[in-house]
Amino acid sequence: MKAPEFVFDLKEIRRHLKRLMDADKGTTEADRQTRCYYQDGQHPLVWIDRNGVDERADSLLGWLHLLNEIGMSEKAFGVETIEQDIKRLRTLSLGEGANTINQTVARLEYQLTKACMRYCYGQRFGFVNPNSIFNNLDIEKEDTVRKVVKYRGLFDIPIDRPGKNYASLVIGKVRHDSIAAYLREIQPTDNMYLKLKEMLSAANGIEQRKRILVNMERCRWRMKQPIAETGKRIIVNIPAYHLYAYSDDSLLDMRVVCGNVKTKTPQLSSQIEWMEVNPQWVMPMSIIENDVTRHVGDSSYFARNRYYIYDKETHQKLNAKSVTKQMLLSGKYKVAQEGGAGNSLGRIIFRFKNNFSVFLHDTSNPGAFERLSRAMSHGCVRVAKPFELARFVLDNPDEWLLDRIRIAMGLTPETLQGMDYIESHPEIEDCNKIIGYVSVKPCVPLYIIYYTLWPDAYGAFQTWPDVYGYDQVVWNHLSTYM
Repeated sequence: MKAPEFVFDLKEIRRHLKRLMDADKGTTEADRQTRCYYQDGQHPLVWIDRNGVDERADSLLGWLHLLNEIGMSEKAFGVETIEQDIKRLRTLSLGEGANTINQTVARLEYQLTKACMRYCYGQRFGFVNPNSIFNNLDIEKEDTVRKVVKYRGLFDIPIDRPGKNYASLVIGKVRHDSIAAYLREIQPTDNMYLKLKEMLSAANGIEQRKRILVNMERCRWRMKQPIAETGKRIIVNIPAYHLYAYSDDSLLDMRVVCGNVKTKTPQLSSQIEWMEVNPQWVMPMSIIENDVTRHVGDSSYFARNRYYIYDKETHQKLNAKSVTKQMLLSGKYKVAQEGGAGNSLGRIIFRFKNNFSVFLHDTSNPGAFERLSRAMSHGCVRVAKPFELARFVLDNPDEWLLDRIRIAMGLTPETLQGMDYIESHPEIEDCNKIIGYVSVKPCVPLYIIYYTLWPDAYGAFQTWPDVYGYDQVVWNHLSTYM
């Protein structure tokens, strides 16, 4: 017969679990789900049975002992307390005070679940939720009277996120003795993550470690449609101010201009579906509010910049002299710039579906690409080699199609047919209209990302400045686990 001090009292264990739950102030989703599981006192214990604690806890500890390899602290996962309580329970080194059998069992049960939840949520989905931190970062509009704040969207890459039943899945893995296999299954395996993990082991200095850890965290945000290693794909890395266009047998890379700090280029994934040569530029309301309204009534300003105002519903053009500031701010009218030389979008734009009205496009200010810091746009990405990018996205284009694009962009044609066209159409306006919309089939995947450690065109990792301060934002949340 067991001595009373070695007998489990489930009612007493649940009372101690309730106390632990009430005292837990952790703010992560893993912490909330841990509290939720023990809240009603009805769920069965996960790790402890009448025989004590078994090898499932050892499997979890095996991975927790590797936390240092990914820059995490064992303290953030309660490893020391877990090990001490396992030893107490297995050696029956129990006593009075805080180490009675029921208090020890409750503490061990709760800490194992919390550590397991933190680890599984973090390694499978990321320890930081980018949708939450980036899309609640920059205030776009604020109504102080009604206390309404609208934030600027800055992250729209579809990534895996834990569903409402994920905590139940993890509990099920533990209870059905498959947690060891699941912990192996959730480890990130992409080459970028593994390379950064290798770099971490040789890192010197706090700042270098922070940079590596923040970029490792980005690798944990697993895209629903990961960047393929074959076929055509375009990657824009914002901190590098660079575009990489990959195919199976070639690489096109070029400098880009991205959004400034106030109008950041969002992180997104999409696919280029069509191009428009000599596009009109329809101004976003933010530019109308900040730049255009002060020129109301100045028809020479509108003529000089080739701007025109039109009714959104009827598309009827208005005389600039008759338009008031209130009309422009009403949202019923648009301001656009005619296509052609001098247009803010340049001579060609690459369009893709997105929620921000941002695109890749040419520019009328090529000198910007010579600058070291190229955060200068209102959010779109300006590309240094627009014609080369147009040729890249097209699937085996014929020379006449390419020449029509060249002619419309004001470039020299390379075919006899193109040269003949130039001779027979001396008017620049006729040349501008030789081609308009060009479909891109198959569509080319596009990823606009933010990595301050990223391989260059030759595969060598380069360090890039944290132009938007995102590294620090991620670190502020990630440091909970350090």
